[in-house]
Amino acid sequence: MEACSSVKTKLLHSCCLIAILLLLQLNMLRAQKVTAMYVFGDSLVDVGNNNYFETIFRANFPFNGIDFPGGKPTGRFSNGKNAADFFAENVGLPTPPPYLSNKNDLFLKGVSFASGGAGILNSTNDHPLNGTIYLSKQVEYFTEVQQRLIKKIGESAAKRHMSSSLFAVVIGSNDLSKIPITKSPQEYIDLMLSTFADQLKKLQGLGAHKFVIVGIGQIGCIPAQRILNPTDNCNDKANYWARIYNKGLQSMLQKLKSQLKEDFNYSYFDIYSLSGDLIQNPTKYGFLEVKAACCGMGRLYADVPCIPISKYCPNRSDHFFWDKVHPTEAASKILVNTLFNDTKQYVTSMNLTKLLAL
Repeated sequence: MEACSSVKTKLLHSCCLIAILLLLQLNMLRAQKVTAMYVFGDSLVDVGNNNYFETIFRANFPFNGIDFPGGKPTGRFSNGKNAADFFAENVGLPTPPPYLSNKNDLFLKGVSFASGGAGILNSTNDHPLNGTIYLSKQVEYFTEVQQRLIKKIGESAAKRHMSSSLFAVVIGSNDLSKIPITKSPQEYIDLMLSTFADQLKKLQGLGAHKFVIVGIGQIGCIPAQRILNPTDNCNDKANYWARIYNKGLQSMLQKLKSQLKEDFNYSYFDIYSLSGDLIQNPTKYGFLEVKAACCGMGRLYADVPCIPISKYCPNRSDHFFWDKVHPTEAASKILVNTLFNDTKQYVTSMNLTKLLAL
């Protein structure tokens, strides 16, 4: 019996070692294929751009960053790392720095233009006190980077660099939370999608060929929306329009692919379905709390945002939400790792392994 037990233990150790080696090999292959990563989006992937201008959308104060290396706030709307960090880890690159940290850099490994509060539409959070880098401005900044790169290394080399880079886009939630009364929701969503398509075509025209497009999650289930309901349930109306937008987004991407052929390749991440499964089956993913925020004050810790006078939970890893809107580091890690490791359930058009290998 002891001999059998010893053999089983050795086999288990061997299997674990093989799995680790395969994972390392996969990450090395990803790293070899991806020259740089360019990130566009909102607070879900902002790594500090909003630190560099006046805006109410900031996270450069406690208790943000409490679990980030060094324990200090960085401008990420999280207790630690956010989705941009895990994107980078999965392709073997350092986290792209915020563009505004050094606007004249070449950013040969990539850069982030993402900005808290940003929308697809220029009108989203366009009040002077809000201050954000909307998507068209982010694309304009990328154009400046691309032009500097051409001057430095030449047009052919710059073209090869861009074609082997990954372009991650995480945006739309802020627009959808501010549907104006002057338009019907469907008209507004159509405007979002046509504007988004125009910006993607601009990026493709500048040399981008590999895109990861993330849909909108179950925004009706964030703590800020739950407290609008006396029963703390999800806001069904907000989730309904998120589903309508995501359906339109997938259709728009398919049309772009048919128009641009091999010059436009993408993986669409169905974060709506994944976040729904996580909220419905939290223990499956290691979470104990999926309604209340970890940091804040009041009902569900969502009446007051995460600020230095707020309270925060001691066990961040078992909470899905860090504050009234944003996920914890633990949740972001699960979401992004699922994107990279899932082949069909939550990733459509092209799985990420195939996309990165192009």
